[in-house]
Amino acid sequence: MPFNRHRVSPPPRRVLVTGGLSGLGLAFVELFVARGDRVLATDLADEAPAGSLPRGAAYRRLDVRADADWSAARVAVETDWGGLDVLVNNAGIAVGGRIDIAEMSEWEAILAVNLLGVVRGCRTFTPVFKRQGAGTIVNVASLAGVVHAPAMASYNSAKAGVVALSETLRHELAPHGVQVSVVCPAFLRTNLAASLRGADAEAEAAKDRHLAQARLTPTVVAARALAGVDAGRLLVFTDAIGRVAFWGKRLNTPLYRLAMTVPGRRLAASERRTR
Repeated sequence: MPFNRHRVSPPPRRVLVTGGLSGLGLAFVELFVARGDRVLATDLADEAPAGSLPRGAAYRRLDVRADADWSAARVAVETDWGGLDVLVNNAGIAVGGRIDIAEMSEWEAILAVNLLGVVRGCRTFTPVFKRQGAGTIVNVASLAGVVHAPAMASYNSAKAGVVALSETLRHELAPHGVQVSVVCPAFLRTNLAASLRGADAEAEAAKDRHLAQARLTPTVVAARALAGVDAGRLLVFTDAIGRVAFWGKRLNTPLYRLAMTVPGRRLAASERRTR
């Protein structure tokens, strides 16, 4: 028989994306819609601004910190779609700070959104996926989840928690036909810098510089992320710097430690000058 070169398009999937009105979340929404999937974008706004979402995408307010919002979202997708195929836990905030300067309120805020928001999403839809015997969870972490630079303790801890959660669920849910992937992008051009301002002004300024200098767009990162998810990978790095940093840490630990020490020394020198 001749080889069939025509690719068969997968059937439309039912997808929920948190943080879907801007940045990487919006890029995910646009990409899924372009694939022909049914997409529910969620975010904090009561209604999606006119023209903010691609045609065909639905919208629902969902605060990832609120159990009631998650329960309502589950009822909505089960009522409207009969279930869910892909959950993208993307919503997040960014804040940095040295351990003795960052306030406890910053820790509480970032853990509530970046870690526990992901936990709530996974807890809400895992029973749906188990009942179906299929499903995909895409948790958006960060390169900061595996490479831990100084003056970012709260953000690093939250994202490392997302990586650990994802690896745990990968093994826990595989027997139920559920795939789990965790996306670890480096800095990309989004409005994340404005999500939360911390008490450590110097660390915030460094964060802003890194975000402003980022070359990758959310569209590129989303496309690379979904390619990794489609390939069934657990850890999905979306750019070269992420892969180099991850493998450098594993294969050349002394060099990695030196690289992490340099910015720490710069911060210490800056503190001494300002005393």
